[in-house]
Amino acid sequence: MELYHFNALCARMKYIVRWGLMRSSRAESLSEHTADTAILAHTLALISRNVFGTDADAGRVATAALYHDAGEILTGDMPTPVKYKNRDLKTAYKSVEREAAKSLAALAPPELRADMEACLTGAALTEKERQLLKAADRLSAIIKCIEEEHAGNREFTGAKAQQTEALAAMDCPEAEYFTRHMLPCYSMTLDELSLGW
Repeated sequence: MELYHFNALCARMKYIVRWGLMRSSRAESLSEHTADTAILAHTLALISRNVFGTDADAGRVATAALYHDAGEILTGDMPTPVKYKNRDLKTAYKSVEREAAKSLAALAPPELRADMEACLTGAALTEKERQLLKAADRLSAIIKCIEEEHAGNREFTGAKAQQTEALAAMDCPEAEYFTRHMLPCYSMTLDELSLGW
C-alpha cells in the first residue's frame, strides 16, 4: 500500500515557531501565521474584486495563502534580516524555498501533485493575486507587531516600521484600503470590537 506523507507533514506547521530572533510575549506558530494570512488574503481579494473591480479569485488566493510558507516544514523559518541581507542570499533562499515546495508537493498522491505544487509555489496565481498574497503576508506581520506592542513588548517596534514601509512600497490599493479601514481595529479592546453585539 502506497503512503503519501504530504498532509501529515503539513500538520507539522504547528511546531514551527516564527520570529526566532525576537523576544515574543506569545509564540506564533507557522500554522497560526498561515491561517491569519489566508483570512487576510481572502479579504484583500474580495476588496480587489468588489471595491476595485478586478477579477481576483478570493478562494484561489486564500488557498495559496494556506500553503505559502509550507516549505518551511523542510527548511525551518529563516529570519527576515538574514533572508533579505543581500541579493545573493535572497536569490539563494528563494531557490531553496522553491525546491522545498516542489519536494513537499511530490509527497502528495500523483493525481494531486501538479495542483499542490501550483498552490505551494504560487504558480496558480495571477500577478495581481500574488501581490495580494504578499500584502496579506506583510499585514500578518504588522498585526503580530501590533499585538506585541500592546503587550508592552518594544522588541517589535523596528519590525513594525520595516514591514509598514515595505507594505506601502508595494503600491497595493487593496492593502491601503485595509490599512485605512480595518487595521486600526486591531488596536481595539474586545469590548470596543463587540460594541453593538
